[in-house]
Amino acid sequence: MDAAQTLRDARRRAGLSQRALALLANTQQPTVARIESRAVVPRVDTLDRLLAACGLELATVPRPGAGIDRTQIRDLLALSPGDRLRLAARDGRNLDRLLARATRR
Repeated sequence: MDAAQTLRDARRRAGLSQRALALLANTQQPTVARIESRAVVPRVDTLDRLLAACGLELATVPRPGAGIDRTQIRDLLALSPGDRLRLAARDGRNLDRLLARATRR
């Protein structure tokens, strides 16, 4: 997350100047300016307070793809398109056999 860009966007969407935001968040205008210019990285509680003054909240969300083993994906992408197609065809035939076997039971 880019705290500087997030804060700048939030402040602008709220229609606030740096000075107005600082007053609402009970901080100094130079603090807002230093954060927005990337001179400092704000503490989480500071960023949360500034965003709250803009009518937003700081929240965590799961990162897509976190915890996925990408080894097989990389291995497949290393194959040529023809090899991937042959592998998919083989897997399709195996799946057909499994489905036929399951329906016989």
